[in-house]
Amino acid sequence: MSTYPENFRYTKEHEWAHLEGGVATIGITDHAQAELGDIVYVDLPKVGTKLEKGHSIGSVESVKAVSDIYSPLTGEVIEVNEGLASTPEQLNHDPHGAAWLVKLRVTGDDEIKKLMSASEYQEYVGAEG
Repeated sequence: MSTYPENFRYTKEHEWAHLEGGVATIGITDHAQAELGDIVYVDLPKVGTKLEKGHSIGSVESVKAVSDIYSPLTGEVIEVNEGLASTPEQLNHDPHGAAWLVKLRVTGDDEIKKLMSASEYQEYVGAEG
């Protein structure tokens, strides 16, 4: 069973957000990458894109399926993990670390508080399976 970083917050759509000083790093969870299987392509927004919580920010394609990625928070994309374009499989190896997707300057007040804690998410994926 995976362990999820305690300082991250999680969504029911299997994204995570880590907020530091008004900037959120966003990615997909270990559970999501395991369900997808071998990831072969990642489609991410451009820097400057304004995102709304719950709206699609791109997709992840694996040998099994294509899955939309939903923004856990509202804000503006200030950085995109360009390395995933050439090595999308990094998402299978380090989904909570080097394989983050985007960094967002957060504009939605208190949205992070509405996301699940690590233990709540762990319980959620346990119940889902």
